[in-house]
Amino acid sequence: MSSLTAIKKRLAPSLRRGELVQLGGLSGKWDYLVALAGNPNTGKSTVFNAVTGLRQHTGNWPGKTVTRAEGTFENHGKRVRIIDLPGTYSLQAGSTDEEVARDFLLFGRPDVTIVVLDATRLERNLNLTLQVLEITDRVVVCLNLMDEARRHGIAVDPAKLEAELGVPVVPTSARRGEGIDALLEAVHQVASGARRTSPFRIQQHPPQVEAAISALVPLISAAFPSLPNIRWVALRLLNADQRVLDAVRSGEIGALASGEWRATSALPDVVPDELSEAQQHLLDAVAAERWRLSPDFHDAVTASVYDAAESITSRAVLTGGKKAKFNIDRTLDYLLTSRWFGFPMMLAILMVVFWLTISGSNVPSQALATLLIDGGHPWIKGLMEGIAAPWWLTGFLVDGVYLATAWVVSVMLPPMAIFFPLFTLLEDFGYLPRVAFNLDRYFHRAGAHGKQALTMCMGFGCNAAGVVATRIIDSPRERLVAILTNNFSLCNGRWPTQILIASIFLGALAPAHLAGLVSASAVVGIALLGIFFMFLASWLLTRTVLKGEATTFSLELPPYRPPRLLQTLYTSLIDRTLIVLWRAVLFAAPAGAVIWLISNLQIGGESIASHLVTGLDPFGLLIGLNGVILLAYIVAVPANEIVIPSILMLTVLTGKMVGLGAGDGVMFELENPGEVGDLLRAAGWTTLTGLNVMLFSLLHNPCSTTIYTIYKETRSWQWTALAALLPLMLGFTVCFLVAQIWRLVS
Repeated sequence: MSSLTAIKKRLAPSLRRGELVQLGGLSGKWDYLVALAGNPNTGKSTVFNAVTGLRQHTGNWPGKTVTRAEGTFENHGKRVRIIDLPGTYSLQAGSTDEEVARDFLLFGRPDVTIVVLDATRLERNLNLTLQVLEITDRVVVCLNLMDEARRHGIAVDPAKLEAELGVPVVPTSARRGEGIDALLEAVHQVASGARRTSPFRIQQHPPQVEAAISALVPLISAAFPSLPNIRWVALRLLNADQRVLDAVRSGEIGALASGEWRATSALPDVVPDELSEAQQHLLDAVAAERWRLSPDFHDAVTASVYDAAESITSRAVLTGGKKAKFNIDRTLDYLLTSRWFGFPMMLAILMVVFWLTISGSNVPSQALATLLIDGGHPWIKGLMEGIAAPWWLTGFLVDGVYLATAWVVSVMLPPMAIFFPLFTLLEDFGYLPRVAFNLDRYFHRAGAHGKQALTMCMGFGCNAAGVVATRIIDSPRERLVAILTNNFSLCNGRWPTQILIASIFLGALAPAHLAGLVSASAVVGIALLGIFFMFLASWLLTRTVLKGEATTFSLELPPYRPPRLLQTLYTSLIDRTLIVLWRAVLFAAPAGAVIWLISNLQIGGESIASHLVTGLDPFGLLIGLNGVILLAYIVAVPANEIVIPSILMLTVLTGKMVGLGAGDGVMFELENPGEVGDLLRAAGWTTLTGLNVMLFSLLHNPCSTTIYTIYKETRSWQWTALAALLPLMLGFTVCFLVAQIWRLVS
């Protein structure tokens, strides 16, 4: 049985009865459009995966950097397209996530909206549900995590909740596949019109708000007859919601009555030159009513929603049931978020993840290197010689393009294949929000957002993935701070360089029995130094080019849940590892071509590489490095993984070391670190050189994959250039200072 099949059987047992045919996310035609909404940590993604069989299409919403996941399946003979909206606590459009979710529900006009609720936190979740019911009456409530509710002694009455809300309520435990059949049946009934709903809507706000709504409702009806959610539109106009105001001006909001809007989250930018008399009268009335309202009327409206949620919860939930004798959640939180134990345990957990990544990747990396480099490289080279290909073509394609790509795959794939699943397991377990909780006050003092702690952790696996992860930060300014400073997280491409150089030059300073400990401590120290520079850079940015106050945020600590091993392996390998690896390969191939060309093309009897090293040497020696190191980092911009092979090749090439290496422009590594140390020392490396290589490995420009990702996320070459130059300037400065102090002391 394949792993995907096993996941399907675990998450969606309804498949076995043939009631649901999963079609993935490739179809462009559907009968019903379904939106999936809910708070974060309610199991919304699990519900989505259960009905799509984990085969999903992902992308960004038009004009947004918020990820969209969608899939299709067949239910009761109908093709259904399901859109997984961003997890959000509200539809007030206070963040990009909220704006995307609200716009799709309003303008996308889904046939059914599934709202996923956490049965253990019903009152908090109902806030979003009531807002959704204000927009649309075609809603099915998925009352998820019923198993956890029972474990916590919480008894929710689905029938009572259904009577209160006026829409179908289906109890589920999506992780176990329980209730998915009934959920899909309810969706079919609502979508087909077999089940009519009468959604609960708040009819009484504070008097001044009700007076304003009453004044606007007839004007909205006159301008846009048959609009299905007039009171909600009136409230959004009073709140000066720019998107709704634009829809009124363009007249597009009138299409909601006819259902013309389908599957879009963006409004056309076309605004008529002249408004109709009814539209102008409405907008004038909105402006007048807004001036009559007190500044805090929005808080009063929000309080009405929370009061309604509390009232419904009190009638639908019974507490006081038999709980588990030992509350493991409370005990773990006491340890993991403790002022005394939280940081030591956080460092210990991260060190274990790094140790497993580094030590666990050695064997598969060596196996891939044996297959692709030791075996594949000579075989392909022999094949080229067999067809009598010119030496320069063989060198360019095999020694250059192929070998660089093989290095990146063999060195980069195993660490990512280990780190990302481990990181995803911690995320699935519920630990990463605790990391953000522990670090929030420190990022806040640096002027950054507390969620940057999560993007920093992701950056330890891959800076490109860390940059993408900054989408969880609502504030555009603070998200930009996180993007610009993520390179200070020591990604997996730089760990091999750190470990090798620390072992050769720093471990050698200690007695043999302490060499390993000294080397490991040095590498951990460099990683911690990177965190320090992240705080420093964030502090500088938020007081200069990105000046502003740090925003506060409400961080929900989700309950601890047993990680889903098979799903974690699938999602982390497909959505993270392979995507990042593919981007790295795209940039590594041309890098290999450049390395071979500069090593083999000659000017005045010397290779271009030799000329470049000679030109870079004075500056390199000034900052405690050398020309070979600087050139290696230039040609290794596509992937940090090829820095050491490039250094060794360039050292042999420029030093004219006979009998070493595999040829000009052919990257190589030596199995024994002692041999590497002897080669580098023969080329003039000292302990200062090794130390500054470790520092420069931490503080230099991002790889091309990360640079490309930064541009994709910011859509700005200026911010992308700053993200590349900021760490590079810090690297030059720190290496220069260390070199001068070292030389003065010694």
